Amino acid sequence: MSMIMYLLELGAEIKTQRKAQGLRQGELAELACLDRTTISKLEGGHLLELGFNKAERIVNALGLQLALQVPRKRPTLDDLIKEN
Repeated sequence: MSMIMYLLELGAEIKTQRKAQGLRQGELAELACLDRTTISKLEGGHLLELGFNKAERIVNALGLQLALQVPRKRPTLDDLIKEN
């Protein structure tokens, strides 16, 4: 998966979490010590790069944390046959 796809997913999740907490983009930006335009571009899928420190500040401001996830290996045809 490309970095842009990760940013699209991150932006969508940030928007969901922000709205669930009743925050405006400007309020989240202030909590994360960033510009509102950064939050807007991230949530809208228009941000091509976001450093780790900025991402961490945004998720921490929402009471969340960044975590690494090992990608699941796609099952082979043999794996699927063995399951059935």
